[in-house]
Amino acid sequence: MGFGVIIIGDEILSGRRADKHLPKIIELLASRGLALDWAEYIGDDPERITATLARTFAADDVVFSTGGIGATPDDHTRQCAARALGVSLELHPEAAELIRARVIEMAAGKPIDLESPENLHRLNMGTFPKGASIIPNSYNRIPGFSVADHHFVPGFPVMAWPMMEWVLDTKYAHLHHAKPYVERSVLVFGLPESRITPLMVTIEQDFPGVRVFSLPSVGDASRGAIYTRAHIDLGVKGDPDCANAAFEALRDGVNALGGEIVEAPPSEATQS
Repeated sequence: MGFGVIIIGDEILSGRRADKHLPKIIELLASRGLALDWAEYIGDDPERITATLARTFAADDVVFSTGGIGATPDDHTRQCAARALGVSLELHPEAAELIRARVIEMAAGKPIDLESPENLHRLNMGTFPKGASIIPNSYNRIPGFSVADHHFVPGFPVMAWPMMEWVLDTKYAHLHHAKPYVERSVLVFGLPESRITPLMVTIEQDFPGVRVFSLPSVGDASRGAIYTRAHIDLGVKGDPDCANAAFEALRDGVNALGGEIVEAPPSEATQS
């Protein structure tokens, strides 16, 4: 079981709005000892959304989907999820009550007709694929929904992020910090990546389950004097015992190749 996120919306792909969900979901998972395995961006194209969801429903991953669960013409996610599952959309009774409560709350004591066309249309935000459960929305009551291990939340961060936290802490608490994990890295100067690649291959062969990463940079003075020269952020990640041993072997290998190793400042170092 891995974790994935689908970020939906033409406004993200056009640049009208900058995506904030990807770094946040990485942060939310990391704070619980979990990691994001993949991410996809999709515009407001019903066929593409449906095809994507059909594929991810067929897998075993935990998937968060942001955006497109409102009731305007450019919101398609609820309908696409139902089509991908081959089920109908149904008004969820608890969602309906929450939406009506929100309508009354917005009226601020003024008389209101819950059966007016406008308020009946609002109930569309509570129509979910048959069998779905709701995700509470602490911001304005309008819920998201879950189907199996897929969790659908609004595109607005102020709503989506607490809802994702609720899902992680309610449905997947048993996975929190269940797998020990560490990342360790150093900055390497004076070696091209091609010289380091055989060492990386050897480390992964000698330490099964450990992954080696290499992030080359031509230099970035904006990050501080230490980063001005071309360098490689070189490290390992995996089970602490294996990763720590692999890290020492990696350092020894870089030294043998004649590279210069510099520890990254604490604020920049990769955290476990």
